[in-house]
Amino acid sequence: MRIALAQINCTVGDLDGNARRILAAANNARSQGASLIVTPELALSGYPPEDLVLRGAFNRACADTLQDIAKKLRGVTAIVGYPLQEEGLVYNAAAVLRDGEVIHRYRKYRLPNYSVFDEERYFEPSNRPCVFAHEGVKIGINICEDVWLPGTASAARDAGAELLVVLNASPYHVNKQNTRHQVLRDRVAECGLPVIYTDMIGGQDELVFDGASFAMNHRGEIVLQLAEFKEEIACIDYRDGDLANATISPQRNVEASVYDALRLGVKDYIGKNGFPGVLLGLSGGIDSALTLCIAVDALGADKVHAVMMPSQYTADMSLEDAQFIADILKVKYSIIPIKPVFDSFLASLAPEFINTRVDTTEENLQARIRGTLLMALSNKFGAIVLTTGNKSEMAVGYSTLYGDMAGGFAVIKDISKTLVYRLCRYRNSLNAVIPERVIDRPPSAELRPDQKDQDSLPPYDILDAIMEAYMERNCSPQEIIAQGFRREDVERVVRLIKRNEYKRRQAPIGVRITERGFGKDWRYPITSRYQDI
Repeated sequence: MRIALAQINCTVGDLDGNARRILAAANNARSQGASLIVTPELALSGYPPEDLVLRGAFNRACADTLQDIAKKLRGVTAIVGYPLQEEGLVYNAAAVLRDGEVIHRYRKYRLPNYSVFDEERYFEPSNRPCVFAHEGVKIGINICEDVWLPGTASAARDAGAELLVVLNASPYHVNKQNTRHQVLRDRVAECGLPVIYTDMIGGQDELVFDGASFAMNHRGEIVLQLAEFKEEIACIDYRDGDLANATISPQRNVEASVYDALRLGVKDYIGKNGFPGVLLGLSGGIDSALTLCIAVDALGADKVHAVMMPSQYTADMSLEDAQFIADILKVKYSIIPIKPVFDSFLASLAPEFINTRVDTTEENLQARIRGTLLMALSNKFGAIVLTTGNKSEMAVGYSTLYGDMAGGFAVIKDISKTLVYRLCRYRNSLNAVIPERVIDRPPSAELRPDQKDQDSLPPYDILDAIMEAYMERNCSPQEIIAQGFRREDVERVVRLIKRNEYKRRQAPIGVRITERGFGKDWRYPITSRYQDI
């Protein structure tokens, strides 16, 4: 028996488009000799559908589209993920389609309600296994979270399953694939069954799905491994009670995976939302250089417009480097000096600012002028503004509301500054587009003479390590200090993270690549008097 894994890119709410993708995948699978195809979790509706499933009309449309898929299937049995509404309740379900009919339905046992997941808000859990016969083999179905804990896989085995198939919409974060492999090895050891694990790919708001679908034999050995971030229909044979060896795509390094996650996140956010292109401020610094590279690689140079907005504090080096990067990437490039606007603002504010000293107010004014110019171009031409701030800056508030935070999509908001450097070097390993001196020079916002980021912040390697421990591992300040960091650095970073929550909350969404991104999985109160320092 040959089984196809449909690693496809589905869009939330695009029922007709998702149905076409599922049918095209089924035709592809049939042409490869497969008689069974497994789609991702909620492939028909897209994942996560969120409050759409609170609408009965949406669930009825899913049911109608599922029936239409069943009628159009030819020569192959399909397992399709979709939201099932029954007697006023909604289930995260999978349907087995054969010969124009829905012959079986499986309802997900375990509903994740942590990190970016809140399935308990939408779905009811079930406790009934689903095992069906196909070409003489009894196949059990699980859905994603079902296999992350013991019990559900064994229930399928106890109901007679000889092979387990798992439908998934498992979002990407760094090193997630290693965790998936270990979880499935644990389930194989528990139930003794070979397993097929089909995952979705694509960008959905802040989430990116990497695919990387795979299969394991009954000994927990990987016998099929699909590539990351690539739409693909791949087949594997089941014979003599186990899954046979098939193609195994090599595992890549962290920088390559993260870069592709960012690229796909930008491509799908812009494409699925119908924006004609993107705008970004190109400063000659490392963050905007990386953001520009990602945008061009995701969308093509013809859909990217870079704008340099120099002030009297902008170094000649920054102007030269911005021009170089724009030229080598062949993007539209504009230069709009901000000094005339800045001087006009200062003149207007002079009566109010009399007898005050120059401070960060004047710095923020420059950033807000740049944000206003970019948003004006966005309004006029329809392109969305990509912000260029990184996670380190966002965490501690080293950014300006309505200035460099102004925009529609924050490409690198979950990328620490130290990872920014690593990603730039990775991108240059493909072909050199970022000048070495952009990577080597001390980072600066260039909002006052001789300004350096480290005038206001701890060195980025220290800041990032403290941030990662506090945010992603939930370490207390005392635990971080015990790891060897200076108390004053830890207290300063933690205090800044807390103080700037109100600002971070107003930032645009961006691609999540860590286990604790600044999005659905970071929900700290803005108003809070709890002190842990």
